[in-house]
Amino acid sequence: MLFLIGLFGLFLHRKNIIILLLALELLFLSINLNIVNIVVLFDNLLGYIYVLSILTIAAAEVAIGLALLVLFYRIRGGIVLDFISLSKG
Repeated sequence: MLFLIGLFGLFLHRKNIIILLLALELLFLSINLNIVNIVVLFDNLLGYIYVLSILTIAAAEVAIGLALLVLFYRIRGGIVLDFISLSKG
């Protein structure tokens, strides 16, 4: 269910890049929740390490993405996705 909410967030809200990042994070966390359930079922130590690494990578991705958005907002004055796609080059 969380995965479907994340997919709807990616496909329905293409104008606001912050909502896109939140939807992408929701996708990662829903996949991670499924992996946690499988790890608990089979009681595998390597699975716990894998889940922890996914959480670390997702947190780093969000931090870098938000830092880039703040930088882009300071330079351009807005973070609407249409303006970002027009400023290629």
